[in-house]
Amino acid sequence: MMNYRVIEINGKKYIEYASVETPIRKEENAIDLISACFEYDTNFLLIQAQALVDDFFKLRTGLAGSVLQKFINYNIKVAVVMTDQQEVKGKFKEFITETNKGNSFRVFSSKEEAENWFMNTSLSS
Repeated sequence: MMNYRVIEINGKKYIEYASVETPIRKEENAIDLISACFEYDTNFLLIQAQALVDDFFKLRTGLAGSVLQKFINYNIKVAVVMTDQQEVKGKFKEFITETNKGNSFRVFSSKEEAENWFMNTSLSS
């Protein structure tokens, strides 16, 4: 069972997922979070970095690509919050640089930045 919170700001809802006990480790976890988004009528998902297994950050495992593709297929906008203490390196850093140019998946250093993106993002973009 995935433990998440539903947060509403100015009439816009999003799901926040931060569980260290049940981190995202496979595509099925993404499907569970997509279901939660549908259940609460939102297309926005905030994931705290501690809720992702180390393999997510190693692009060669394919986990990040397969999980993010699921979210994209269902038009779920995903923000990952990585604090300044969490070091991003190698290919994943390059990946973040590219994805932050798009409008489906972005990485932020604070929850407030992620919420700002949600509040200013339309579902069609």
